Amino acid sequence: MPRGSISEFMVHFDVDRIPGVLSREFEVARVIARSQGRGPIVAFRVEGCLQDSVSNIVDTRLKLYKAIDVSSDYEAYSKLFEAMSKQSMISIVGAPKLSIAERGLLSLPAVRFYEKEAGLYFSSAVFIACFDGVCNASIHRVLVRDENTGVVRIVPRHLWELYLRARSRGANLPVTVLIGVHPAILISAASSPRFGVFELEVASSLLGGLEAYESPIHKNPVPYGAAAVIEGWLTGEMLEEGPYVDVIGTYDRVRLQPVLRVESVYVNKDEYTHVILSGGLESSLLIGFPREVAIWESVSRVVPKVYKVRLTPASGGWLHAVISIDKRHEGDGKNAILAAFAAHPSLKHVVVVNSDIDPDDLGQVEWAIATRFQADKDLIIIRNVRGSTLDPSSKDGLTAKMGLDATKPINAGLEFERGRIPGLE
Repeated sequence: MPRGSISEFMVHFDVDRIPGVLSREFEVARVIARSQGRGPIVAFRVEGCLQDSVSNIVDTRLKLYKAIDVSSDYEAYSKLFEAMSKQSMISIVGAPKLSIAERGLLSLPAVRFYEKEAGLYFSSAVFIACFDGVCNASIHRVLVRDENTGVVRIVPRHLWELYLRARSRGANLPVTVLIGVHPAILISAASSPRFGVFELEVASSLLGGLEAYESPIHKNPVPYGAAAVIEGWLTGEMLEEGPYVDVIGTYDRVRLQPVLRVESVYVNKDEYTHVILSGGLESSLLIGFPREVAIWESVSRVVPKVYKVRLTPASGGWLHAVISIDKRHEGDGKNAILAAFAAHPSLKHVVVVNSDIDPDDLGQVEWAIATRFQADKDLIIIRNVRGSTLDPSSKDGLTAKMGLDATKPINAGLEFERGRIPGLE
C-alpha cells in the first residue's frame, strides 16, 4: 500500500543532484528557478538541514498526472472530482523510525526566495488539524522566526474555521505539520472539498490507499512516508507575516497572523523534504489544478463537452483561464464563461475556444481571438465583483472580470477553419 512518500514518486523520473550545500538565502531559489520545466526533479542539501530536499517534483503536467496515475485531462479531472466526492479510508500502522531534530525548525529547509521577503519560509507545509471531530489538511506558508516559532498565513477557509473554534473556547489548536509528502497528498491538500471532508482520505482515494501512523504528541494521522513532522500549537498570539511573493509573483502584504509554537520536530532521514518556489511552475500547477477541476465540473453542466481547462502559469495558475469546449447552441461560449467564474471566484479573465484550439498553445488562443472574436458581441464584463485579494490592481477585494467568447459560429464555414499542412506535426 502507498506510504505517501516523495521517494516512491521519484523513481519515475530523472533526478538532477546538485553538489555541495546550498545557502538558504536565494541560492536554493536560483537553483529551482533555473531547473523548472526542464524535466528532471532537482535534489539538493540546504545548509543546516538533516536531509536532502527536492523541488520541481510536479512542475509539469506530465509529472502531476503521473502523481495521480492518469494519462489524460479527462481522467485527471474526473479522478480528483470523484476522490473529493467519495474518499477512501487511510490505514493506521505503526510509526517508522523517527529522529528528533535538535535545532527544531532550523533543521528543516526554511528558505528565503525573493529579495524583499520577510525572512526564511516553509513553502510546502501541510497542516493536519483535528478538532470537534473534523480533520483537515491544507497547505500554508510559514515564516520561521526561530527554532521553535513560526508565523502562519491562514486564509479564511477550513483551517481558519477550526482555529476559530478552538480560540472561542480559550484553547490553542493542536497541529501536526508535514514537510515532504507525496505530490498526490499536496494536490489533495490544495483542493477544496466541502468542510468535514478530510483531504488525506482524498489522497488515499487518489493513490489507491494510504498508510499513516499517529503523530507522536497530538495523535493526528501522518502519512507513513512523510519526511518531517512538526508537532505544535496555533496560538492566540499574532505576529506580522510577510511580505512574501505569492503565486502570481507579486509581494503579498504584511498581516498579523497566528503564531505556531513548536513542541517537537521529528525527521525520517530516509525521506526527502520538499521546497516549492512560490510564483514558479510547481506552485502554479499545485494551486491551479484543483481549481481547473472545479471549473471543468461547472462548465460541463452547461455545454456538451469540455476538453481542457488551463489556469495559465503567467497568472500563477489562479487568475486567467483558457477553456476548450464543444458547442451545441449559440451562447454556449458565454454560458461557459459564467460557469467558470462561478466555480472559481478568484478568476479574473477567461477565454473560451473550440476544441480545435489547444489551450496549452497561447499562440493558437491568440489566433482564435483574432479570427473568431468581436468585442461588441463576444465580450462579457462584470464590474465590482469579489475577486482575488492577491491581485494588486483590485480595490478592497473588488475587481472587474472579463470573458472572451472566441468560439466560431455553430454553422461556421471554411473561412473559420485553420489551414493545415498534411503530414506536418
